[in-house]
Amino acid sequence: MTALREAAMNSKAWPFEEARAVLKRYAKKDPEKGHVLFETGYGPSGLPHIGTFGEVARTTMIRRAFEIISDIPTRLICFSDDVDGMRKVPENVPQQDMLRQHMQKPLTSVPDPYGEFASFGDHNNAMLRRFLDTFGFEYEFISATEFYKSGRFNDTLRLAAERYDAIMEIMLASLREERQQSYSCFLPIHPETGRVLYVPMKEVNARDGTITFDDETGREWTLPVTDGHVKLQWKPDFGARWAALDVDFEMYGKDHSTNTPIYDGICEVLGGRKPNHFTYELFLDSEGRRSRNQRATG
Repeated sequence: MTALREAAMNSKAWPFEEARAVLKRYAKKDPEKGHVLFETGYGPSGLPHIGTFGEVARTTMIRRAFEIISDIPTRLICFSDDVDGMRKVPENVPQQDMLRQHMQKPLTSVPDPYGEFASFGDHNNAMLRRFLDTFGFEYEFISATEFYKSGRFNDTLRLAAERYDAIMEIMLASLREERQQSYSCFLPIHPETGRVLYVPMKEVNARDGTITFDDETGREWTLPVTDGHVKLQWKPDFGARWAALDVDFEMYGKDHSTNTPIYDGICEVLGGRKPNHFTYELFLDSEGRRSRNQRATG
């Protein structure tokens, strides 16, 4: 053991403590995927900010600490949740009226108000990558749109249909009674309007991997859960992504900490191993409130 590695194995600095905890995951056997996977998440409804920097910087610290104490290769993924429906129009972008015509559509289906990219989501993803590249971070970028539509997520989505009741049991325990009546972990993307729909399921067919629902006008539809026809609600998506990618470590702000058992439980229901976590304090304004420029990741 080199002097540097020995010092790292005994360091009480928090990145090394977290790195040693990750190393314990593979004390008996190296990962079958051939690497340890660190992940960060980003919601591209706006521009990257200090919270984005903080999460990637902290994760990179632990990744570098891990590389000192282990010879197992590492990867860092920055995952953009760009299938999220646009719930409001940011005040600081042009073409407000045009954007309002695309409410609830996935961000990568909303036209770019700047006219530079294929979509508003693509624009903000490009800003994220430019932002991270400015600081020299080493990472791999994954778009949720590509992840869903390419089929990379299909096996996990089919399993979610098969284990729908188990996922719903986890989720319903965390919801108020009123929300329980209409909640589904699947959000269909309307075949005609392209909008992300928050509607209850009439049927989830585990054998066929399909969902049946009524849209807002009362018309019945049946869609496959695969290939980008639906997305998962954000909490199930968090855990499902961990299972699909075999994530070993992800950190997030303390506003997510109460959801950790939900994320872990869904990951395990879908055949995954829950990753190591680390929660951090949020950046606050002068009055002790959460910064307006900071949004939850994932």
